Amino acid sequence: MSETATLPLGLAGRLRQVAAASVGNAIEWYDWYTYTFLASTFGPLIFPSHNPITSALETFGVFAVGFFMRPIGGLLLGSVADRFGRRTALTVTILLMGLGSLLVGIVPTYAAVGVLAPVILVLARLISGLSIGGEFAASTTFLVESAGPRRRGLFASFQYVSTTIGQLVASGLSALLVVLLSDHAMTGWGWRIPFLLGAVLALFGLWLRRGVRETKHVAATDRPRFYEALIRHPKQSLLIVGITIGGTIAYYSWTAYLPTYAQQNVGFDKGESLIVSTIALAFFALIQPLGGMLSDRIGRKPMLLAFSAGFAILTVPLLMLLTNSFGVMLAITLVGMILLTGYTSIAAAINAEVFPARVRASGIGFPYSLAVALFGGTAPYVGTLFKWLGDPGLFPYYIALLCAVSFVVYLFLAETAKKPLEA
Repeated sequence: MSETATLPLGLAGRLRQVAAASVGNAIEWYDWYTYTFLASTFGPLIFPSHNPITSALETFGVFAVGFFMRPIGGLLLGSVADRFGRRTALTVTILLMGLGSLLVGIVPTYAAVGVLAPVILVLARLISGLSIGGEFAASTTFLVESAGPRRRGLFASFQYVSTTIGQLVASGLSALLVVLLSDHAMTGWGWRIPFLLGAVLALFGLWLRRGVRETKHVAATDRPRFYEALIRHPKQSLLIVGITIGGTIAYYSWTAYLPTYAQQNVGFDKGESLIVSTIALAFFALIQPLGGMLSDRIGRKPMLLAFSAGFAILTVPLLMLLTNSFGVMLAITLVGMILLTGYTSIAAAINAEVFPARVRASGIGFPYSLAVALFGGTAPYVGTLFKWLGDPGLFPYYIALLCAVSFVVYLFLAETAKKPLEA
């Protein structure tokens, strides 16, 4: 019997479970994308320099440091979820993400406190990186374990629905502030509003999570060891990396870097790229549950194979077709979003189905976050590096190669859609 069979939840109860798991993910990504959107505004205040590019590099360097805290968060807080229950870990992650947002919102400027300003900003992003790694591990297991029979794909799809909602709210609020406030007000105090709002939203998330049902009760005498997932399940850990490589490079390339790639290589208008991204992200969020439900009917493996083969074969010709035409850019972006759904809508489900309940959260958290940090978080940097080296056309081949690697992994992957979760 699977551990989810002990959860006699009705429709309202399961919806509360989904909302509680998803709210933290939405808030976390709202915070991260707000940072990227507003970095050019507050960066010079924290890292003063006569060269704006230097300030930007320092600000985004802090962003990258936070990214590499994700594997540590996945291991530490994933272990908390396995040892003390999913609710405990979800409480810790929502408090950490609120603290990280609050620190950015109140960080003093360099002019006020000197070197202490960048120190506080670094600390805030380290906390946020820790929380996002733990959030994925805990919320993934909580979502999938809360699902009813043959509904794990559907429930898992809300992982990326919430991620996309966070992105859309961040971009919308940032754009609204830029329109409503003067440059002086924006650099003076306006940029702090979204981060302070993130801290308030974290409190709302904490309240929402207090009323949910625990999906794994752990006896004090039977708690897994800290490194048990890595020691006892090394093959599964490597499998998570292989599953994630293609998905993470495709996701960050298409949702985060593609507008910049188009601007750099075909002169696509920056304002129009924001419109394309907004339309595409809204479409992407809407089709995630459809992908999850489809995987519950036909299985995870066909979805993953279609995704990876599609990107391995089509990435190069699609990006070669890029022009400065709005319609062409939108069409290419939407095609990528459809293919990408074959991975994103079921990523949480397939990851949870690899590990037994005893070490599910920590087993997922570390290898998944490591793969994302190495291959997903570096995608914009690799693309920009190819541009700097004078051969940006290599980047599509880089995406295609990594998706081909995951395709090989998927070929040997056992189908898990209709099997009970291993207890």
